[in-house]
Parts: sequence; C-alpha cells; structure tokens
Amino acid sequence: MSRKTTLPVALIQERAVIDQGAGNADANLSVIEARVAEAAKQGARLVLLQELHNGAYFCQHESVDEFDLAEPIPGPSTERLAALAKQHKVVLVSSLFERRAAGLYHNTGVVFDADGSTAGKYRKMHIPDDPGFYEKFYFTPGDIGFKPIDTSVGRLGLLVCWDQWYPEAARLMALAGADLLLYPTAIGWDPTDVDDEKKRQRDAWILSHRGHAVANGLPVLSCNRVGHEPSPIGASGIDFWGNSHVLGPQGEFLAEAGTDPTILSCEVDLGRSEHVRRIWPFLRDRRIDAYGDLLKRYID
Repeated sequence: MSRKTTLPVALIQERAVIDQGAGNADANLSVIEARVAEAAKQGARLVLLQELHNGAYFCQHESVDEFDLAEPIPGPSTERLAALAKQHKVVLVSSLFERRAAGLYHNTGVVFDADGSTAGKYRKMHIPDDPGFYEKFYFTPGDIGFKPIDTSVGRLGLLVCWDQWYPEAARLMALAGADLLLYPTAIGWDPTDVDDEKKRQRDAWILSHRGHAVANGLPVLSCNRVGHEPSPIGASGIDFWGNSHVLGPQGEFLAEAGTDPTILSCEVDLGRSEHVRRIWPFLRDRRIDAYGDLLKRYID
C-alpha cells in the first residue's frame, strides 16, 4: 500500500446573505473570510466554497440586470480571495460569475494557492436550463476543458454543480491525473414538492458523487449552500438542502453535513487512491477501443 498522505480539508456550507434581491457580495465575502479563518485555525489546508458564493442564486429568473453582478477575473473578488488564501496559507477554491467580455459570461471556479497566487480556473462545462435554474440565459459553456489544476496540496479536478451528473466529466479529470474531485454546488428542491420527491432528488445527488468516487478511485468533495431563497418572479423559490460531504475513493463517507450553515472538516488520505485502484483496476480494464460511440449525441 502506498505511503499515507493526509490532507486536512474544510467545506464552507453557508446561507447567502441576501440584500436587495441577488445579495451583497461584500457581506457574503465577509462571512467567507470569517469561516476560512476558522477553518484554517482548525488545521485545514484546502478550503472549498459553494457555487456562486457572493450572493443569492440569481438564476431563478431571467433578467439582464443580473449581469451587473458579474466581475472580471482577475477582479475585486479574486483580489480579496487571493489575499485570504495567502493570509491563512490555505488552498482556496472559489466560484464566481465571470464577465469575460461584453455579452460573454461564465460560471467559473478559481483556485488560489496557499501563497495567494492564482493556481488556475475552470469554466463550468454543462449548463442547465430548468424551472428555477435558468443558467443558459447567463452562462456560456466553458472552453477550458477538463484540466486539473496543480496546487501545493495536489492536483484538483474542479467541476461545478450540474457537471456532477456527467460521469464523462469526472472520468476525464481522473484520466488527466486529478488527485481528488471537487464540486462547488447550488442545488435544492422546490418547497412545494412532496417529501418522497425531495428525498429521491437528494439521494440521487449524493449517489452520483459516490459513483464518481468509486468509478475513478478518487476522493470527492461537494459543497452545497443552505437555506430558502425566494424567487424574484413570485414562484415558490428554492430550499437549498446542504448535505455537503467528503467521500473516500470507495464512495465511503468521510464527513457529511446537515442542513445548517457549518464548516465541514475532515482529513483525506490521498495515498489511499493508489491502493484502491490496485484492487479495483477500472482504468486498466477500460475498453478504449470500443467507446467511439460516446462521441455521438444518441445511437439511433
């Protein structure tokens, strides 16, 4: 078995500070600063934030005014987050609404290394368009591809929320040498859904992450937001269900949060993936000669 390499991690599961609709970036970043400081004090070396953490989940409706929330990268938020990473000597994984050019916007994860430098970024590849999640109106699909980001704590396979339903995305990150998979997330249910449907949705979400961990022999970190966020157009809004979690390379729970704001901390043994992949050599047994049809939309 390979040498044990323990990485203390923390996931900041938080309720958005909402002010005048979409939220106040300064107020939300202030909360993040306090939480990261606490996580670092507890020993965390890698800190994962939730998707679009600067404010409310504004994609519940389609409004051109919401584009005012977007920022360039680098920009004001990245400067503040970089300083935070450097101050506490943590690798910090953020999630921002990126203004790339006039009329061109992305849902972008940015990773800051422990010295405050920008280690890399990932632009969300899979963009949903469902009731209450109108992201195609706001975000252009990513064009960076599935490339892990090298940091002082390892190679991070960063993906974002809706990417979590696609085994191809996790697999490509694994094939490119990711040491672990990370998913900043904003997922919840319609409060008018019946309890059975709510449970099915949450169970499916967790199961998808466990599948990625098992199929690729990698730890998985998923950080979700919590709390009810009202709809700007009078619909029922979204109850974000939290349940952030850290999984080991066989899909086992290393840590799991509930439905309240919390700092979810645990230690991840990065060396264990080597052992798991030796007893379950899925990468070895892949029939890469027979997968050409995966490039088709559908096999008629």
